[in-house]
This record gives sequence, structure tokens and C-alpha cells, in this order.
Amino acid sequence: MTTIPQRFEILVVAEFSEGRAGPPTAADALRSALVEATGQTGASGYPRYAGQGMVADIDPVTRTVEALTVDGEELDYGLSVRVVPVPADGADRDG
Repeated sequence: MTTIPQRFEILVVAEFSEGRAGPPTAADALRSALVEATGQTGASGYPRYAGQGMVADIDPVTRTVEALTVDGEELDYGLSVRVVPVPADGADRDG
């Protein structure tokens, strides 16, 4: 039985970062938001998550963002999105 995560952190980052080692962190993001499951399914067929001005359809298995709006608008070209799991207890990942 697979449990669907109830929250994620979405990071909006520059698509290309020269010399970058490892995945981006919230400190590197142009914008980040903690989103929670709405209980709805988006047009993409994946669960919808919303919070802090972002609405996203996220495949909870692969953590792929299938649709996203930020403050009601689509992302500009050159920006991409990363999804970071958030612990079930909501504790800060960094300590």
C-alpha cells in the first residue's frame, strides 16, 4: 500500500546552473512554497497541491510536476521546478 504524501516543498530555480553539485536547496531557489494536498485531482490526472501562491499537479511517486501556476501565472521560460519531500511531522529538514 502506497501512501500519497500530503505536502511537498516546491522550489522554482533557474533551469541551468553551471558548476552546480547536487540538487538545488531552498536557499538557492528564486522562490519556494510549502504546498499541501487539496484532495482534488488536477486536469493532468494527478493530485493537486496548493499553498503560498502556488498550485501544482504532482505525481507523488516520481515527484514530477505535471502542471504549475505561481500567483495564477505560468512560469517564464528558463525557470524549472524541483519538488522536495517534507517530513510527515512538518519538521525542518535542516535541523
